[in-house]
Amino acid sequence: MPAHKIIERLKDQFGVAIQRADLPGNGRLFVFVDSAALKSICRFVFRDLDARYVTSIGSDDRPYSDSFLVAHHFAFDRTGLLCSLLTHLTGNPPKVDSISKEVPAANWAEREFRDLLGIEPVGHPYPKRLVLPDGWPEGKHPLRKDVAWNFVPEGYDEDREFAFDEPPEGCMVIPFGPFHPTLDEPAHFRLYVEGEMVRGCEYRGFMAHRGIEKLGESVLTYNEIPMAAERICGICGCVHNVAYAQAVEQAAAIKPPPRAEFIRTIMLELERLHSHLLWVGLACHIVGFDTLFMQSFRIREPLMWMAEKISGNRKTYALCLIGGVRWDFTAELKAELQQVLLKVEQEWRAVVEAVAGDRNLQKRTLGIGVTSPELVKNVGLIGPVARAAGVDIDCRRDHPYAAYDRVEFKVITGTGGDVWSRLLVRAQEVFESIRIIRQCLEKMPEGPLQLQLPDELPIGRMGMSSVEAPRGEAHHFVITGENNRPRRWRVRAPTYQNLQGIPAMIKDQQLADMTISLGSIDPCFSCTDRMEIVDIRSGKTTVYTQEELREMARRKVL
Repeated sequence: MPAHKIIERLKDQFGVAIQRADLPGNGRLFVFVDSAALKSICRFVFRDLDARYVTSIGSDDRPYSDSFLVAHHFAFDRTGLLCSLLTHLTGNPPKVDSISKEVPAANWAEREFRDLLGIEPVGHPYPKRLVLPDGWPEGKHPLRKDVAWNFVPEGYDEDREFAFDEPPEGCMVIPFGPFHPTLDEPAHFRLYVEGEMVRGCEYRGFMAHRGIEKLGESVLTYNEIPMAAERICGICGCVHNVAYAQAVEQAAAIKPPPRAEFIRTIMLELERLHSHLLWVGLACHIVGFDTLFMQSFRIREPLMWMAEKISGNRKTYALCLIGGVRWDFTAELKAELQQVLLKVEQEWRAVVEAVAGDRNLQKRTLGIGVTSPELVKNVGLIGPVARAAGVDIDCRRDHPYAAYDRVEFKVITGTGGDVWSRLLVRAQEVFESIRIIRQCLEKMPEGPLQLQLPDELPIGRMGMSSVEAPRGEAHHFVITGENNRPRRWRVRAPTYQNLQGIPAMIKDQQLADMTISLGSIDPCFSCTDRMEIVDIRSGKTTVYTQEELREMARRKVL
């Protein structure tokens, strides 16, 4: 359904409640609606028009329109359209009807803008704190414009414990985390167990929330944010670097040079390769198959060396600036990368053939952590988790960016929806990434790496960018602003949505399968929680040098 048809359907159904529709091009649609009708419109778009839910955003727009802003983003994947339904809110506190009963995938996002902006989602089925700790005082919302980036609230109770729900009758509680032998980051699942069977759980995360969006709209500038965005995730850094840059470029109607687009595509696929190999190795380690764990990491290592030769770093490439990239490919780098890809392809094919018939691995993963297409739709699951359940989505194809519209590749899907299917999907995607990089190396045109940009970008423009990370779609939303920085920058990492499917995936399965079920979504809690050090009691802010950090580590101060 093309954009103009969607607008017609909305106007026919809701009349004057559709206040304005902007179609800036590039597969983006912004529809401003009456707040009283927002819930009904979202239900219509999600159910009747069968759009996929992406994320919800709150913003403090009071300095510019004397109101708050709420936006619900949906994707029409088959027509390559990203649609934002926006409404302005007044009142103290600002209130908007919750859409979570109609669109369950919006549950966390609505709780988040309640915590951080004080926008009340009226009728939310579970209005419990999500991001802020229980000891945070009421009425203090850190993403409001009148709250400083380094604000420390009076009355913060750092000793107050999180209030978990009561377990179901007949169940005992087993804590999974916040620190667990197979998890590298803090997350707390409170499992409700009957015998050996998990009957439910409650999740508590956001223990490492770094306030990166606040820094982006108050301290950092447009071309400093890509380097901060890269540190949102330890594995998918280039994804966030590119997604942010593209959101700003889309808002400002900037198109990077073709050579820069091809280089972005190569680096994104190089990141996908090393991420998939890392995940397959770690998944096998979780189930005790350490031979494949070591093989995966051995095959992966030349890719890391290649990334370092291209960018100077194994992982954080510092690739993008607004309007282009910082690194180029010489003829020597192209030839060496081709050789590395050939070796990885040969060695990985042998591994995949061996894994496909491994009965011990199948016994630990078949029928475990199952998702269905209905769960994918309702909870907004994405990436290999969705594709392994037979849901054919991939924003590289559905919402092409960089140079993906100039290369050919196959979207790998499965049918089982379980851990085994996710393993096979990610193993096969390795070959498609190699195919994409080879095409980019062959087709990459000559030309500049960056555009010459004006001193100031247009103000008040909105941009949306979706990038297919190895774990699934990462989504960035930007409103351009004054002082060479955005007014609002919102990040939705793939784990943010996929974590919301874990309770259904582990329900009524054995406790021993919890770790691999969680591991199968390749969770990244740092990018979900999205440094300097602040003393809560005094409010003093300290930035340590590298040598000071090294010395404190030796003395075990940190």
